[in-house]
Amino acid sequence: MERIPNAYYTKELREEAVKLVTEQGLTIPDVGRRLSIPKSTISYWVKEKRKGKLSLVGSSKKTLTETEMELARIKRELAQVKMERDFLRKAAAYFAKEPQSGTRS
Repeated sequence: MERIPNAYYTKELREEAVKLVTEQGLTIPDVGRRLSIPKSTISYWVKEKRKGKLSLVGSSKKTLTETEMELARIKRELAQVKMERDFLRKAAAYFAKEPQSGTRS
């Protein structure tokens, strides 16, 4: 799931996510997966909508620049690559130790 760093979401996106839950009957996790937004965030928006304060959500956050968003994307990608690398190292070490069954030696 590709997420926006330090979550800045537009007012329209917040309203649309809440509508999907309240009017269309989708579950919060489903909406989160569809929009790549954490379910806790959507849950908070729904709660604020019920209080009538959804329009105040996010008013104190600064907008992220393109550079900040690109940097966050690259950091996520690097973390993913490091995880995959570590997994492959462990797998290679495991298979290097194990004798291969079914081989003639």
